[in-house]
Amino acid sequence: MSDSLVEKAPAKINLTLRVLGRREDGYHELESLVAFAGVGDTLSLAPGGKPALAISGPFAAACGPVDDNLVLKAMRALSERVGGLKTGRFQLEKNLPVAAGIGGGSADAGAALRLLARANGLALDDARLASAALASGADVPVCLDPRARIMRGVGDLLSDPVVIPRLDAVLANPGVPLSTRDVFARFAGGKGSEKYLSHVPSQTDALIAFLSEHGNDLTQPAIACARAVSDLLIALRALPGVRFTRMSGSGPTCFALFASAGEATAAAHQLAAANRDWWVCATTIG
Repeated sequence: MSDSLVEKAPAKINLTLRVLGRREDGYHELESLVAFAGVGDTLSLAPGGKPALAISGPFAAACGPVDDNLVLKAMRALSERVGGLKTGRFQLEKNLPVAAGIGGGSADAGAALRLLARANGLALDDARLASAALASGADVPVCLDPRARIMRGVGDLLSDPVVIPRLDAVLANPGVPLSTRDVFARFAGGKGSEKYLSHVPSQTDALIAFLSEHGNDLTQPAIACARAVSDLLIALRALPGVRFTRMSGSGPTCFALFASAGEATAAAHQLAAANRDWWVCATTIG
């Protein structure tokens, strides 16, 4: 696929997550500081010919039916909005665990829309791309242009990009898929945080203090669904040099922050050696 266009689909990390309440349509109003990691899937597009998607990589088998994949859903959504859209054959390298709370499928859809924009000469701020992103899934709009932002509503209300420092981190997943629907069902009737996000710090120490004041309202519901989330957080907190830990999204993936890339790498090696069934990755966030 030498003539293919290529885009990275970075993992989406919810540094904070506040549940404001449930809407009449069943969706929940959220507020979240979202950032993106250095690790992710890779998506390529060979323009021309019949639309298709092939999936490879360590988590390809967990992706389910190809026709239901968000890459093709995003392509169909954009085709409905752009007459004569040039498509082609997608190749997805699935490096991120599935149903993991790090927006893997949404990141793939965002990458697909960027690839289609490049193949069709569309500007990234074309309103039809934003419309197709929202039609593809709640987390796809923030993944369309993967930069740190505050996300509100059901994912449809995005702030301008937020400047945050590069955070050296370890991402870890215990290998237990967790349904977002099940986690929200556990939260039903629960009380979310009352602190609204504002003035996100751009310095590391100040940002970590900020994160300590703004939590993830879905952590306890996720633990109620999967005890492995609690075990993972305990293991992360025990790592040498750890500065901060939290679950991302609706879980079960969690992250730990460190003062340097070396400390994060050493911690990832230690965690992976002790938990060989877990997905563990040293990376950056921001």
